[in-house]
Amino acid sequence: MMQMDRKPFLEEYEKLIVRMNTPRVMIDNAGCVDATRIMIDSARNDGILLEAVQVLTDLNLSIKKGYVSSDGRWNMDVFHVTNLDGNKLTDSSIINCIEQSLGTIHSTRSKSIDGMTTLELTGTDRVGLLSEIFAVLSELNCDVVESKVWTHNGRIAAIIHLKDCDSGSPIEDSKKIDRIEARLKNVLKGDNDIRSAKTLVSLAVTHTERRLHQMMFADRDYDRTPIIKTHGRYSPLVSVQNYSEIEYSVVNIQCKDRPKLLFDVVCTLTDMQYVVFHATINTRQDGAYLEFFIRHIDGSPISSEAEKQRVIMCLKAAIERRAPGGVRLELYKPDKPGLLAQVTRTFRENAMNVTQAEISTKMGMALNIFYVTDAIGNPVDSKVIDSVMQRIGSGYLRVKELPLMYHQKVDSDEQNTGGLGGAVLLSLGSLLRRNLSNLGLMKSYF
Repeated sequence: MMQMDRKPFLEEYEKLIVRMNTPRVMIDNAGCVDATRIMIDSARNDGILLEAVQVLTDLNLSIKKGYVSSDGRWNMDVFHVTNLDGNKLTDSSIINCIEQSLGTIHSTRSKSIDGMTTLELTGTDRVGLLSEIFAVLSELNCDVVESKVWTHNGRIAAIIHLKDCDSGSPIEDSKKIDRIEARLKNVLKGDNDIRSAKTLVSLAVTHTERRLHQMMFADRDYDRTPIIKTHGRYSPLVSVQNYSEIEYSVVNIQCKDRPKLLFDVVCTLTDMQYVVFHATINTRQDGAYLEFFIRHIDGSPISSEAEKQRVIMCLKAAIERRAPGGVRLELYKPDKPGLLAQVTRTFRENAMNVTQAEISTKMGMALNIFYVTDAIGNPVDSKVIDSVMQRIGSGYLRVKELPLMYHQKVDSDEQNTGGLGGAVLLSLGSLLRRNLSNLGLMKSYF
């Protein structure tokens, strides 16, 4: 009898727990003149900020402003977003997708790449290396379906999704897998990189770009001297200060704005075992300004000068990794076996260095994006690009400008809103510096 009486109570309690742990998403398209405002509040979860930013960046949205607060038992995140052309979001399907994705954020997981074999590669970068990698895969009858490649400070990290050319199935023959790994490791190590060259068949389903950050972090790209100086890379200014009175470390970042900047920073802080309690994000015509109040996962602020310098180095590296170096080339062409090997061989034969690549195929068409420089990191001569386009096919390969995502003026004072987003988009750092002399006020604020 007692069990029957308690059952409705337990069911209601379970529903309450679900509601408390399900983020509430509000999208306001009227309050801001030049951006769509997204507000997310939920029970405290140390990973929710990264997941929310990941959802927004995967939808190719640019975060122009933001406020984060997650002290106590509750998270409140506010983002002002636009599309990559700097416009507000008007497509109802995109808005619905945002609401659905953010509303189920705790159950969101990175997609599994079904029906493919995944390779992870790291090693020393050099001109023509990508051509050699794709040539080996072509020789071994492997079809590259998707791939992302980053280079930084003379290192390369790549995630490659493969199928067998003949069967169209994942590669499951252990002997063939061993042969692929051995051949690629031999290519990656070159003449002097025996220890750090790595090849791995991965079963993980970690978000691809987060995994690339993790691979380069493990490879210590942040602590290496670049062999090639790539023009066009971003040079972020990063500082870290400790405020013992409130037991936070405050990270300030100033750099040129670009897509996925916030994701790269939050991803790195998370993987370095730091928790973001408060943050402000602000972009203007002269750049992006980001400020984070952090503690280590054990609750302590940064404890030494060596740790502080490591955080600075790792954040700079995270921002620079994705920053495009060189000219952006887009290839859109019917896919065929060996296409990647052929295209990248043409780059190599013209002394073009690939600093970043994104490979995808859909409905029998290859869409490949390459950022290229000359052999020493300078911009490629236009005559060389014209020659390469003629060899590959000018109708298939073209120079592509970056999207116009920069710095549509977001209404800074939100004078027309009077709403929460306008009120909370304050600089926590300026508030902190203004009130350090009044710790009672600071404690009441936090």
